[in-house]
Amino acid sequence: MSAAEPPGDGDHQFLVLIDPVARRTDGESVRIAKDVLSAGSHAKICLPDTPEEFIRALSRRGSRRPVVVGDDRALLRAVAHLHRERELSGGALSLIPVGAAPTLELAHALGVPRGAVAAARSALDGTVRRLDLLVDDSDGVVLGRLSIPALPPSREGAHTGVTAAWDTCRSLVASLVRPAPATAHAPPRTYRLRVEADGVLLNDLDRPVEGVSVTTQGAGGLVDVVIHTGQGMTESREAKAVTVSGADFRYRADIHVTGPVRTRTWTVRAGAWSLILPPVAG
Repeated sequence: MSAAEPPGDGDHQFLVLIDPVARRTDGESVRIAKDVLSAGSHAKICLPDTPEEFIRALSRRGSRRPVVVGDDRALLRAVAHLHRERELSGGALSLIPVGAAPTLELAHALGVPRGAVAAARSALDGTVRRLDLLVDDSDGVVLGRLSIPALPPSREGAHTGVTAAWDTCRSLVASLVRPAPATAHAPPRTYRLRVEADGVLLNDLDRPVEGVSVTTQGAGGLVDVVIHTGQGMTESREAKAVTVSGADFRYRADIHVTGPVRTRTWTVRAGAWSLILPPVAG
C-alpha cells in the first residue's frame, strides 16, 4: 500500500481510499477523482492492494474524513467496518463511484452522483445526509435492500457485463442445439416462511410464499416489508423490526448472499450513518 499527501487549497482533511478493483476497472476515472479532490482539499491518497489493507488504512484515518473511490462492495466494506468498530456516528463518508454500472446500483440508489467529477465535487461541497441502517442479530448491515430467500443475480439486476454476455452466448447456443421446451415457464418455487413485523405476524409457515423483500426508506426509521404471495400479488407493511424464520434459507443483503439460517431479525437504526450527497435543490 502506498500513500501520498499532495498539498490542497481547501480546508477539508480527507483520507482517500482507492479500492484496487477501481484502479483496475477504470484508471482514468480514478485519476480524475484524485485530481479534483487534491485540488480542493488536503487529501491523503491511499492505494491499498487488498481488502485487509483497505480496512487498516480506514482504521488509521485519525481526524480525516474517509472518501471511498470504488463500487458498492467498497462502500459496504467501509460501512460494515465502521459499524463493527462502533464508529459510524463519528463522521460522514463520501463515495466516488468507479466500476461497471451493475456494481454501482446501490450507490446511485442512495443518491451518489454518476461520474467521478460530479461525485468528487459533491465530496467537497455536498451536504451531510443521515441515513438509516438495517442491522441483523449477527451484526450484519444492510444499506438498501434485502431479499429472502436470496434471488439469483438475473432477478436482482446484478449481472456484470461479462456475465450478461456469457449468458447471451449460452442461450443462443442452447437455442441452436435443442428444441424449445413445451412449456414457456416453469412454475415458481415457493417457500414456507414465518414473517413478523414489529411483533405482528404477517405470514405463517402454513402459507407458502414466493419470497420476502425488505427495503430501507433512506431516513425515517422504517423499512418497507413486502411479502410476495404469488401470481404477482404482494402484501406490504412498514416496520422498525422484521423477523423471518422457517426452513434453512439464504438471503441477499444488498450484494452479499448469506446463509443458510433458520431465523434472523433485522432492526432499523434511524440515522445511524452519514453520507455526503449533493445539496437538495430547493
